[in-house]
Amino acid sequence: MFLTNEKTVKEKKPKPKYNMWQNSLYMMRAAWTSGERGVIILCAVTALLSDASNLVNLYISPAILSAVERHVPLSELIMTILGFTLAVMALSALSAYVNENVLFGRITVRTEIMTRLNRKAATTSYPNIDDDGFKKLLEKSSECVENNREATEAIWGILTSLLTNFVGFIIYVSLLSTVEPVLIVVILLTTVSGYFISKYLNGYGYRHRDEEAEYERHMSYVSNRGNDLPAAKEIRIFGLRPWLSELYRKAEDAYTSFHRRAEGVYIWAKIADLLLTFLRSGAAYAYLIALVLSGGLGVSEFLLYFTAVSGFTEWVSGILGNIGTLHKQSLDICTVRECLEYPEPFRFDGGEHIAPDSGRKYEIRLENVSYRYPGADADTLRNIDLTLRPGEKLAVVGLNGAGKTTLVKLICGFLDPTEGRVTLDGRDIREFDRAEYYTMFSAVFQNFVVLASTVAANIAGSEDDIDIDRVRDCAERAGLKKKIESLPDGYDTYLNREVYEDAAMLSGGETQRLMLARALYKNAPFVVLDEPTAALDPLAESDMYHKYNEMTAGKSSVYISHRLASTRFCDRIILIEGGKIAEEGTHDELLTLSGRYAELFEVQSRYYREDGGENEEK
Repeated sequence: MFLTNEKTVKEKKPKPKYNMWQNSLYMMRAAWTSGERGVIILCAVTALLSDASNLVNLYISPAILSAVERHVPLSELIMTILGFTLAVMALSALSAYVNENVLFGRITVRTEIMTRLNRKAATTSYPNIDDDGFKKLLEKSSECVENNREATEAIWGILTSLLTNFVGFIIYVSLLSTVEPVLIVVILLTTVSGYFISKYLNGYGYRHRDEEAEYERHMSYVSNRGNDLPAAKEIRIFGLRPWLSELYRKAEDAYTSFHRRAEGVYIWAKIADLLLTFLRSGAAYAYLIALVLSGGLGVSEFLLYFTAVSGFTEWVSGILGNIGTLHKQSLDICTVRECLEYPEPFRFDGGEHIAPDSGRKYEIRLENVSYRYPGADADTLRNIDLTLRPGEKLAVVGLNGAGKTTLVKLICGFLDPTEGRVTLDGRDIREFDRAEYYTMFSAVFQNFVVLASTVAANIAGSEDDIDIDRVRDCAERAGLKKKIESLPDGYDTYLNREVYEDAAMLSGGETQRLMLARALYKNAPFVVLDEPTAALDPLAESDMYHKYNEMTAGKSSVYISHRLASTRFCDRIILIEGGKIAEEGTHDELLTLSGRYAELFEVQSRYYREDGGENEEK
């Protein structure tokens, strides 16, 4: 069950679509277009202030020592000290001011990218919602914008640091080249070698992160199961605690063993860094001391170059480290960009415009439609020819998995057929702006959403421009007016206790009526009901469907129910079986046919008759 060695299956990962410089430019464009151009300017200002402070600190001690060596007057020495002190204070004050104000713009840029991701998730083509590739990208992208430490905000700190180190590197190269160019080469070689050796050895954990994550997942899973309240009864009844403890211990042992191996590797990284630092510093300091002893370098100059050697090493290491960090951040930003640019199979802005006319009756037709889900071995629906006539009430019935919901998704435009076409008044719906096509439908699905907002907003489906008179009318027609008016704040009462502690709670039937009121408020030409009453008992479901029937008079409607008796009021019933329309007709016609529909109806009706229920118990 648990991994016990370092061997893991390595998948070849695709090359990132964008490199770190392209992603850095992307972030700069995001700052520019979001109105936060100051973020870019402040990066440069912060870097220059940091370099200026570093130079002042570099020269302050040598300058004072030089003044002492030259036996300058006391007033000049005091002025020198005062000048450097004022420079340090001024630069510190400016840096503090800039650092205090730099955060706000960076947060705004990250928030803008977060908004783009939310918009992508909310508006993407429906097939992308079931696409594992898109879901993984969206999940990872969401992590990349969730706090200040993530790449979409932290990158500004790295870009600032990179600019700081690069400018400092140029300044120090110019300074040290006046002593001995070979010294620069020695420092560069030892610093770069040490960086890459340490990077490789310290990267052990990163290279084996999948192995570590596997151990962590096992530990987390067992821990969560042990703390899972719904599982508490089974743990006690079946005596599972020793088993869970043993599973956790094995995972913990494997996790500990992994970190022991990792620490052994990290020790060698420290040893390599120590040796190279000794070599670099020893060579540089020996050379500088030799110059002092030969009279080619004064004490103050020695102190200047002595300090510069350490600083130069830090600039080089800083540049290499920043580039490494920038590369990692770039991968996250690349993930965000790939998510935002994920292909859309449907037309949106480029599609033909369509606006619903509540007074007009439309016809939807499925012409030789087949649909196969990605990765499936067979079609869910095959060669479906179906016409939803203007004003018709159509029921779709069948066993679970027959393809009823898939049929509804094709009618609503959530899916496009793999073969054939779906038309609206003779026009292929793929020609329309898909978002505008959705406005043609009011729907209540199996899983409906009660938003954390007021009753009025839930009925209107919006927080703005609510027609309260229309809301009241729809609530009354849905049979919910009395309940709403009994609530503490009436239509302004909040729902959903996940957000509001004092929110009102509606029963299952009341929530159904709320959804009906929402559908009535939209007043679209088509109404679709995809088993929204599955959790209700047969009598409550039948009553609710008749309520829907009364409220949607004159509109084209599609009803799906697993209880056949609930849809007997419909103009036409189709039975889906084996991915095809097996039978079609009115309720009475299908019973007279004595086919599959009649057989299923008889099986179900036995359980709904009181005497049948008693016989079953006997």
